[in-house]
Amino acid sequence: MYRIGKYDVDDRMCDLVCDNYPVLLVMSRFGISLGFGDATIGEVCRAAGVDAATFLAVVNMLTAGEAMPADDPSGLSVEALLGYLHNSHGYFLDFRLPAIRRKLIEAIDCSSDVALVVIRFFDAYVAEVQKHMAYEEGRVFPYVQALLTGTRPDDYSIDVFSRHHDQVESKLSELKRILIRYYPAQGTNELNSVLFDLFTCEQDLASHNAVEDRLLTPAIRRLEQKGGPQ
Repeated sequence: MYRIGKYDVDDRMCDLVCDNYPVLLVMSRFGISLGFGDATIGEVCRAAGVDAATFLAVVNMLTAGEAMPADDPSGLSVEALLGYLHNSHGYFLDFRLPAIRRKLIEAIDCSSDVALVVIRFFDAYVAEVQKHMAYEEGRVFPYVQALLTGTRPDDYSIDVFSRHHDQVESKLSELKRILIRYYPAQGTNELNSVLFDLFTCEQDLASHNAVEDRLLTPAIRRLEQKGGPQ
């Protein structure tokens, strides 16, 4: 059972992780390692050079789900958010999605027509995720970096990103339905493990998009209104 509610700098990091194990992914994307003993969240963040307010904003939003609004963007470090999101992109593209593909190939009979459809569908989905994240890395993040240096590019705004922000995680639903409805697996453990990974990856991508929509976007709008860095 997850603890639902706000954490603060005086809570122990080990309690946060034990109460909400998906926070392990948040920690790694902020560059926080294990082995912190009984140190508080504030102490661990200081030791890792991580902005504690931004770390807690992400943690509290994700552990509370939609029930808790995003924290005041004025207290967030945009640089820390960009680093978090950049590391998230690397996790999905270089680790999580390739690992799921390997498990998928091992779990299905690649000589069947249905299996070929599944692999092609997954590869097409990964290509969409790559395109989505490449746009953010090549267009959105450099725009934000320019704002942080006091420059306001005239050819872009965060509203453009917000209007065209595809929810790529939703496209995994069709692949899950194909596997559940139509693929006759010989053994259930391997395929069920892949399906479990697809479900958790979908949730993780949804959380990633929530950080962009509910934390990064309001913080960037504030930067745009001020005409410079916070």
